[in-house]
Amino acid sequence: MSGLKDMDELDRKIIDMMCRSSQGSYRQLAKQLGVHPTTLIQRVKNLESKEIIKGYRAKVDYMKLGFDYMGIVHIYADNLPDVLEDLRNIPQIVGIFDVTGDSDAIAWIACMDRDEFSDTVKFINSRIGVNKTNTAVVLGIVKDPSEFIPSVTDKDNNR
Repeated sequence: MSGLKDMDELDRKIIDMMCRSSQGSYRQLAKQLGVHPTTLIQRVKNLESKEIIKGYRAKVDYMKLGFDYMGIVHIYADNLPDVLEDLRNIPQIVGIFDVTGDSDAIAWIACMDRDEFSDTVKFINSRIGVNKTNTAVVLGIVKDPSEFIPSVTDKDNNR
């Protein structure tokens, strides 16, 4: 498995720039990095093949889209791998985390209204292997996970 130790400074700068914004063209990014566009493209393709870069998407404000009911669902389960795989197919689940602590997993859910929210929590509870859930309603998002930018450059590591 490739990691931070296996990357050179250019790879780290590419990741840092693309985490901040991947909207620019390869030519624009290459110019900012001081490399030829072909070099940048090869590096990005290599990072993609190693699954360090796993895709590109817009950062979306779920609440502004109308997902007014969001929650963090602590899940207590038997046969956790099967439960987690089953939960992946629920469209209202934004993210699923396999965790340590009191619960076995945590799901972040986003729903349009109270009825959908209630139905989603009940549906999670009804899944085979789920013993119980404990749900916290999200009142607001202070820092979205999409805002996280890993410290990968030497400049970042010296903070």
